[in-house]
Amino acid sequence: MPSPTFVARIRSEVRAALTPAMIAAAVALAAITAVAIFLRFYDLAANPGGLYGDEAAEGLDAWRLLHQPGFHADFGVWFTSDGGREALFAYVVAGVFNFAGATALALRATAAAFGVAGVLAIGHLARRFGIWTGVVAAAWAAGSVWLVAVSRDGMRNTIVPFFGAMALVALLHWATRPGRGSAILAGAVTALAAMYTYQPLKLLPVLVVAWLLWLRRVDRPAYERLRAGAVPFAVAFVLVAAPMIAVAVTNPTNYFGRVVSTVSLNLGVEADSNPIVHVLRTVAMFGLMGDPNARHDVAGLPLLPVPLSVVAVAGLVRLWRMRRDASHSLILLALPVFLAAPLVAVEGGSPHFLRALGLAAPLGVAIGLGAAEIVEQVRRRWNRGASWLAMALVAGTLTAVAVWSGWAYFTRPPADRYAAFSYPIVSLASYAAEHPGSAAILDGYSAMDVEFLDASESVAIFSPGSKVADPAAHSLYLALSLADLSSTLGPTVASRAQPIAWDPDGKPSVWAVTP
Repeated sequence: MPSPTFVARIRSEVRAALTPAMIAAAVALAAITAVAIFLRFYDLAANPGGLYGDEAAEGLDAWRLLHQPGFHADFGVWFTSDGGREALFAYVVAGVFNFAGATALALRATAAAFGVAGVLAIGHLARRFGIWTGVVAAAWAAGSVWLVAVSRDGMRNTIVPFFGAMALVALLHWATRPGRGSAILAGAVTALAAMYTYQPLKLLPVLVVAWLLWLRRVDRPAYERLRAGAVPFAVAFVLVAAPMIAVAVTNPTNYFGRVVSTVSLNLGVEADSNPIVHVLRTVAMFGLMGDPNARHDVAGLPLLPVPLSVVAVAGLVRLWRMRRDASHSLILLALPVFLAAPLVAVEGGSPHFLRALGLAAPLGVAIGLGAAEIVEQVRRRWNRGASWLAMALVAGTLTAVAVWSGWAYFTRPPADRYAAFSYPIVSLASYAAEHPGSAAILDGYSAMDVEFLDASESVAIFSPGSKVADPAAHSLYLALSLADLSSTLGPTVASRAQPIAWDPDGKPSVWAVTP
């Protein structure tokens, strides 16, 4: 039975923790979590709708892990399909499928859950700089249209904010409590985040090296404390990263192919503009420009609206002023390191919000610190009453951004999502499921949607232009165009085809014909 002294001490600690400020912060965080859940799960079955090919690839591999004997990722961590992908997200999806069934909704719900976890992780990271810094960071992450859009797509990109934040938490823990245990933890978590999530976080080792070199210059005692744990950190990193390192060594073409195909050093890359314009457009995502990719173009909204860009700049000022501190310098260095990914990857449209995902965690801290900086400067220059007004303005701005983000996302018309999320292919898959014995004429990338959505139906897939040995073997053929039907089955058969789905403009988008 606990002694009276022990009980009294626990009561004293609880009373000390339950201050009005702590209670208010807990209530605010609960409300923020509720907003994050609502914005990521509301109407998820219908919005965004369809199923993008990269989503289908994740779902299909997760289904295969459960149902296809002998199917496994290379070294247990890497899928070579769809350009090469880390397998971590698919393993989690497979676990969800095992209980909820292999559906597009279950796939996207897994991503949405990671999105909510990312909000909490960003808040936890920023809390190391102050309770209200953490609350502000979480509030921004919960209502950010950028993170909301990413969280509602069933792709591994959605896990980056969570793992990026947790890697930074582990590194800060190592800095504030240096020792073998914290070094091992930091090395393991950094390897997990860097090697098993998505491309931007592969820059984490670069960040760690830059951080240590910076501390060596400005805070030699802190550097020496961390250097004492460098070997345990490195050993833990290599042990956790070993399976993915094996993939990179044995299959470098597939492992590095996605990166090589996007960076500016590849002269064959298809960029949307020259390098200078690309850089300007990428920087303009802070306050001015949205992602031209239709999957993440929500009313043309930028990654950060102008008011929050101003708050983030105030945070940068504070980070720079505290640059000799190990914790502040890590966040300060993380911003340019993770900005490098969208700057050097010029393939496709710019700015590219997915490639900027490494910024989510440090940017959340910058916004939280910026709010604190603004409030403190107002209090210093005027009075306490003015600082309350500043806090109200920050809270109002975060609320307005969350409301506008949700409104813009949920009112995005289906016409804006129709092609981006492969609505025609989903219509084709649904029609095939309703007509057993059907076959689809699709390219390999598009076929992944049908293979996942109709996994239990075993719909036959033929590539456009291929020769069908026995057309009568299937009762119905489906295609996205008459040209594909004609090249595969011949113009005579194609002439009998009838449309079975139409795009928002009323044009046929899926055709069907009996052989």
